[in-house]
Amino acid sequence: MKFLPAQLAYVLGEREVRRNLRALFSFVAVLAASVLAFSVLFHVIMVYEGQQHSWITGLYWTLTVMSTLGFGDITFQSDLGRLFSVFVLVYGIVILLIVAPFTFIRFFYAPWLEAQVRLRAPRKAPDDLEGHVVFCGYDEIAEGLIPRLDALGIPYVLIEADATEAANLHVDNISVVTGARDASSTYEAVHADRACMILANQSDVENTNIVLTVREVSPEVPVVALAEHVDSVDVLELAGASQVLLLKQRLGEQLASRVGAGSQTAHRIGHFEGLEIAEFPIHDTTLPGRTIRDTRLRELTGLNVVAVWERGRLLPADPDTELSKHSVPVVVGTPNQITELDALFIIYHTSDAPVLVIGGGGVGRAVCRSLRERGAKVTILDADATMAHELGEIADRVVIGDAANLETVKEAGIDEAPSVVLTTNDDATNIFLAVYCRRLNNDAHIVSRVNRDWNLEAIHRAGADFALSHRSLAVQTLMSRIKGRELVVVGEDAELFLEPIPAHLAGKSLAESRLGADLGINVIGIRDNGFLKANPTSGDELPADGEVLMIATTEQHRSFLGLTER
Repeated sequence: MKFLPAQLAYVLGEREVRRNLRALFSFVAVLAASVLAFSVLFHVIMVYEGQQHSWITGLYWTLTVMSTLGFGDITFQSDLGRLFSVFVLVYGIVILLIVAPFTFIRFFYAPWLEAQVRLRAPRKAPDDLEGHVVFCGYDEIAEGLIPRLDALGIPYVLIEADATEAANLHVDNISVVTGARDASSTYEAVHADRACMILANQSDVENTNIVLTVREVSPEVPVVALAEHVDSVDVLELAGASQVLLLKQRLGEQLASRVGAGSQTAHRIGHFEGLEIAEFPIHDTTLPGRTIRDTRLRELTGLNVVAVWERGRLLPADPDTELSKHSVPVVVGTPNQITELDALFIIYHTSDAPVLVIGGGGVGRAVCRSLRERGAKVTILDADATMAHELGEIADRVVIGDAANLETVKEAGIDEAPSVVLTTNDDATNIFLAVYCRRLNNDAHIVSRVNRDWNLEAIHRAGADFALSHRSLAVQTLMSRIKGRELVVVGEDAELFLEPIPAHLAGKSLAESRLGADLGINVIGIRDNGFLKANPTSGDELPADGEVLMIATTEQHRSFLGLTER
């Protein structure tokens, strides 16, 4: 009952609700007028039949007939009276049993229930909240980032403009506050001035307004804005954004970094405190068919193979793991050691043929620009003839046509292409093209974008060697900023983590900890007293109060964090 005044205040305060109430009152007025008219006609017909009744009796008869109770104590004797009774009965059935309940629910009860739901949405974050992340909307990026923040114990709050949706998120245990994204009072309610980061994850226009509004509350808080178009970057920066993420361009660059073109070299995917992490495609070398031990990479270069990509799956690197032509070993070492690896395999030349990029959208264009900067030749295939001139400025060759057409894709050079990059915006199309291109060129290295995480297995089954989603890249990019370190994109759902060694594992060797055997975690470094030892052996001891640097999936990382809670 204590919420009733607030609910009534909401019901009476909304413009649409007031219109609904006017409609409800209009219906009540029509109903009252009908009852009055039938009561008057009742007296007229009764007088015609020679009967006399009071006005209360007329009202009583009208209501009993309209409600279908029909006690039968007052009846007409003439056919005219009986016909009138039938009309009142049918009218009552329609109005009272059908129209009235619908009108009441539609124009009063439903708005009242909606008010009850909306009032459950929090209007303010806890007063002691600080060091938190503020999301300006619940999208796939927020959905992917929130579990990571929970695992690390980093608080967050989500701004949702729709109070009903906010209430539903609140029921789902999402930390949410309802309020307008363009109102400074909303950012005061979420304590934006004490946040570690605010993520503007709406459209470019909305994000500009969000950044300007946040700057009214706090000139210093870090604001990261997502941008769809290149032209929006300058506008967002002028509005006050600390960093603007052009995700399509970044996705294209990451996909291009996984493409083998020209001489065989390692792909640097990141570094950590002087330790470089790289991938090394081995097709067209002498390594396929050998085990990791037989490659003698550690003996020749000092590098350690810590994991192996095998058609989209990140597998632990066992000395007896046999490499296939589609394997991509992940190696860790110093920059000089990576350079020695490049020198060791510089004799292997993949192909002079252009890389084939299918799809000329934002991601496809970013792939082309990145490959051209590396000196690789690029052929781009797209169905939109109006884009031919624009694509011609960033690619060596442009082919216009349907990629599903055999003659078109052959004209684009699928037979000789060392690598194929699939960048269309539709996962089903990319899966189809992966199957198609794999059948036409079994030796090509196929790299693809995906939009939905659940399509990862399908794209790899179709023949793709590497795939990366927009969401995964965004989540990893934002987590690297929150943690304050450089972005290292190992792959889809595989990241670099630095975590304290669980107390019960201190003093044990790396082999005895069974982090790799039981959890599948690839430990690439052990930090002790500020010194990071790269490429630890199975016999290296895990020090108390030390940390492990590892490559792991989200699930593996969650399992590791479970060890620390024992």
